[in-house]
Amino acid sequence: MPARQAIEARARDNRTSTASSDRDPSMPMTAVEKILALRSGRAELRAGEVVEPQPDFVMIHDGVVLSAKRELDQLGIDRLAQPERVMIVTDHEVIYPNARSAERGAANRRAARQWGVGRFYDVGQGGHGHIFPMESGLLLPGMFYFDNDRHSTNAGAIGALGFRMGSEISRVLATGTNWVMVPKTIQLTLTGRARPGVFGRDIGFVIARNLREGGSWGLNPDYRVLEFAGDLDAFDLAQRTALCSSPTEVRAYGTFFPPSAAILAHAKAVAQQPFTPVYPDEQAHYEAKVSLDISSIEPQVALPGGVHRAVDVSEVVGTAVDHAFIGSCGSGHYEDLQLAARALAGRRIAPGVRLLVAPGSERSSRRMLEDGLMKVFIEAGAVMLPAGCGVCNDGVIGPVDGGEVSISTFAGNNNGRLGPKDAKLFLGNPATVAASAVAGRIVDPRTVIDFAH
Repeated sequence: MPARQAIEARARDNRTSTASSDRDPSMPMTAVEKILALRSGRAELRAGEVVEPQPDFVMIHDGVVLSAKRELDQLGIDRLAQPERVMIVTDHEVIYPNARSAERGAANRRAARQWGVGRFYDVGQGGHGHIFPMESGLLLPGMFYFDNDRHSTNAGAIGALGFRMGSEISRVLATGTNWVMVPKTIQLTLTGRARPGVFGRDIGFVIARNLREGGSWGLNPDYRVLEFAGDLDAFDLAQRTALCSSPTEVRAYGTFFPPSAAILAHAKAVAQQPFTPVYPDEQAHYEAKVSLDISSIEPQVALPGGVHRAVDVSEVVGTAVDHAFIGSCGSGHYEDLQLAARALAGRRIAPGVRLLVAPGSERSSRRMLEDGLMKVFIEAGAVMLPAGCGVCNDGVIGPVDGGEVSISTFAGNNNGRLGPKDAKLFLGNPATVAASAVAGRIVDPRTVIDFAH
């Protein structure tokens, strides 16, 4: 039986067995089970069941609008199922590097008009699709949405859920939903307190290393949701976003943070509609439970080839760098830029090094201008880019030459991401990247910034 037919058959079986069973509707559920149950009109769900959830909205990024439009046009579909819930985000190619990009941008604007989409964030109007919705109250705790891009996992930072549809996003646009199998959940309890100078990106790299196939936890993260637990109040939205980013690179399908009081306060302050936060039940069933003592973690640098190749920064201190970038969906919040600025204030980027910076949102860009943070970056010699993906979009802008060394806060550092296969791409937290750009070589940021004060 073909895979799709088997899944649909299983879905029918699940619906039949659920309807005829005597399951207790108050049976404990994980966060992902709860959110999907609410969006599917179900009292309860279990991992492995197949549903067609109704999303709060659908996000499609600028690079795939044209292909989705062509596909629907070929099928004779000129109306979207729920255009008011569709969000088109221009974040990958904010600066058009060539005529083809400009043509794609114009086509996106036409598609937005023809489809009558509810929210179209064109150049200069939003920022990074995996950051600005959380900052501006479009994505709120308890929400669920479909996205064509895999870093929709960032939604977990605010206590929401985003699922990547890839090329199936065209079907979601046409029908309003798609079938999904409820993922299994791995609970990760963070214990201890991070040392001064250790941040969400560092912890995220360690998590990716442990989750990777063959990692110390012995788990398979593929099509799983990583649900965080423990004393999480120390992690603000920026740090939670950083923690949600790296597991994505080792194939986690989703992440989830139970929203803290501070997260709820932020959400209430910016919310553009009512929302209801969701929390996992105490007795929920998890595929696995693991823990990580973050008190022993040092600042990390991911070696070229993947975020899971993380080592203590001391192992690569002294490595000369040519190129640096701060931004991306993992480190593009205002607080990330504020952290980087601490290493740049009163200093200049080393000769021969170029540092590019892309805020995650237009909101952050305005805030940087108003409070003087922009001046710190410019006076240090950084190149400021418009809000969006920036260089992290496979080096469409700001790439490297063959043999050059880059250190950045990219989402990932797979070989060839910036073009040449022989370029060496390292990853670090924003402070490590900024301090290394000043030194002209990889340094421990704690030698530059007094994090104790």
